[in-house]
Parts: sequence; structure tokens; C-alpha cells
Amino acid sequence: MPKFHIVLASGSPRRQELLKELAENFEVVVSHVDEDALTVEDPYATAEGLAQAKANAVFLTRPDSLVIGGDTVVALPIEAGRYEQFSKPVNQNDAVQMLTRLSGRTHLVITGICLKWPGGERVLSDTSRVTFRDLMRQEIETYVETGIPMDKAGSYAIQQGAEGFVQRLEGSISNVIGLPIEKLKEIWDVI
Repeated sequence: MPKFHIVLASGSPRRQELLKELAENFEVVVSHVDEDALTVEDPYATAEGLAQAKANAVFLTRPDSLVIGGDTVVALPIEAGRYEQFSKPVNQNDAVQMLTRLSGRTHLVITGICLKWPGGERVLSDTSRVTFRDLMRQEIETYVETGIPMDKAGSYAIQQGAEGFVQRLEGSISNVIGLPIEKLKEIWDVI
């Protein structure tokens, strides 16, 4: 267990639930980083850069703490070395379009994590490969109408109604949900 007060730089209820697996007590401080301004062509750099920006922003107000910033990017390979990145949908039509693009294809879920504490910083990411089965337009629209996809990268939550979309998952499910607990455990005790 780290010796610092723990601060999660995310308002995501999913990240909060996952962090409870490692820490009983922590504070939540939302960073308000402009995610669009920090999105770059490389989805790994986007995820890690956003996680670092969120951690840095909150660390300014909590300099004696261990601050954990995170960001999840859904990336669909379109050609060698190039990806179409999906963040949170702007409206229901956008969510339908994203899920239609992911239907029947394999995409990457990349979660960047930045841990920042007095005297140290560690930036890392984890990647899971998710393959969706072919989805029918009606089931996509029905899922979008629930409102669940509206604050999720890629317009879906694997733990909230979209588990039936998944044909295959390679990697960490906690990473797909938004916080790669296994990766955090690897460095937790050295902080």
C-alpha cells in the first residue's frame, strides 16, 4: 500500500469501483482536462498523454498525494500503423455510428495510467483486444436508447449491456472497463 494519500483524478464511477480493489480510502478530484485538444494520431500516445495531463492537473492541488490519472481510448485499426479513435459519443447518432463501425471487427481498448507522487511519476498503458460479433442495427439502437453508451469511450460498457456484443476478449477486462488493475498491482508496492 502506498504511503501517500491517494487521489483518483477521474469522475468515472467505473474507475472508482475498480480502484476500491486496491485502496480502501481515496479522494476523487476531477481534472477537467480538454481531451479533444490532447488527442493525437497515435492512440497509445493519446491515452498515456491524457492520463498524464489529468494526473498533473490534480497534482498541482494535491502535491503531497499519490495522484492516479487515467484515460481510455478505443482504437479501430484501419491500415498498418493507423487507427480510427473513438472517444465518448457527442450524441445518440454518434454512438450508433461508432457501434456500427465496431460491429464484426476487432478493436483495441487502450487505457493510459499516470501515477504521480512527491518525487516520482510513472506513465504506463494496457491494451486489450475486443472482437464484436456482427451487430444488428436494431440492437445497436436499442442499446444506445438506454443512455449507457453516452459517457463511454467507443459508446459501450462491457459490464453494462454490451457483454453480449463481445465475441472474443484478449487481455484484461478491468482495462476495458477503464482501469487496468493488474498493471497497477505490479507497481503499487514500490511507491
